[in-house]
Amino acid sequence: MLYVVIKMQKGENREEVDKGLENAEIEWTRLTTIDGEKGILLYGGYSVDDIINSGASVEEIQYLFLYGELPSKHDLETFKQNIERGYKLPDYVVDIIRKLPRQSDAVAMQMAAFASIAAAETGFKWNKETDREVAANAIGKMSAITVNVYRHIMGLPPAMPEHSDSFVRSFLKATFGKEPSKEEVDAMNTALILYTDHEVPASTTAGLVTVSTLSDIYSGVTSALSALKGPLHGGAAEASIAQFKEIGSESNVENWFNENIVSGKKRLMGFGHRVYKTYDPRAKIFKRYAEKLVKNSKEAGNLFKIATKLEELGINKYGTKKIYPNTDYFSGIVYLSMGFPLQNNIYTALFALSRVTGWTAHFIEYDEEEERLIRPRAVYVGKGIREFVRMDKR
Repeated sequence: MLYVVIKMQKGENREEVDKGLENAEIEWTRLTTIDGEKGILLYGGYSVDDIINSGASVEEIQYLFLYGELPSKHDLETFKQNIERGYKLPDYVVDIIRKLPRQSDAVAMQMAAFASIAAAETGFKWNKETDREVAANAIGKMSAITVNVYRHIMGLPPAMPEHSDSFVRSFLKATFGKEPSKEEVDAMNTALILYTDHEVPASTTAGLVTVSTLSDIYSGVTSALSALKGPLHGGAAEASIAQFKEIGSESNVENWFNENIVSGKKRLMGFGHRVYKTYDPRAKIFKRYAEKLVKNSKEAGNLFKIATKLEELGINKYGTKKIYPNTDYFSGIVYLSMGFPLQNNIYTALFALSRVTGWTAHFIEYDEEEERLIRPRAVYVGKGIREFVRMDKR
């Protein structure tokens, strides 16, 4: 666990530390703000509820994060072109993905791909005139990488996203090799928007530490992916749906809950959040889309019934403690309904496909406005000064 000194007064022999950096503020940002008590999430001043209800495309939100304002039609078309330039991956990137074992973790495969791109960026320089084009290109690369990670895991040949009317359609068509339905495009578009950014969680912080050294943007993404891979951050969607699978049937929910949560004191996956003290606004939206899509999958339909009944029991038990469902509670059911299997950490890879926008936007904002090496301090609690004893005297 990372510790940082937050208080030290002369004469004190004990310093306080902020465990997990929970109360440490490491940057000023115009990107995202959260009201955890009221359950409000704003992207650049726009509420996520308003964004989704207005039918916004994920490209509009990607542009908002990188440029600070919503795009005109002309701006959006130019931006889409910059993203699409990233669709064609270098052969060596595809080769690296294909040479990894098919049972590899999907996020680790994304890491390997981005690390290989970083290896080729020997002359990278941060530049206000081009940083946002590079970020758009990285978003396109993440789409192509995620397509090829999925297809390798599933034993399918490589494929690249191609130009279409939307980022989401290009991704889904390349992933599954068929034209997606409007319902699937809408659901994935919403999922990508909801996971775009969430202030400075572990992955964003890891990436910020990397780029604060003036390392390149692809290395920053690689660092962020490394942190996202951990089950305490990016793996919650998989953990939630695995929990529903363990329960097995709607009729077993109450018995499972009493044995495992009430008596067994196990953690209820998909419940609780470090910031939100009420129902996560993203979870409400994911629940709506899960309810719409489960007709496409008998398995997803059964899991949704389990999830909704478990949700009721969980809120009855934990609601008074301000613990409610978070965004990962229903998102896995949405992914499963679209045809993404629960394996190889694929759902977290889809999280990364969305979050690369937030990561790169934070990197650019920090580089342009802070540009200070992130170097926290530690509180030493070890032994005092000791005399070193040579080997022949020990």
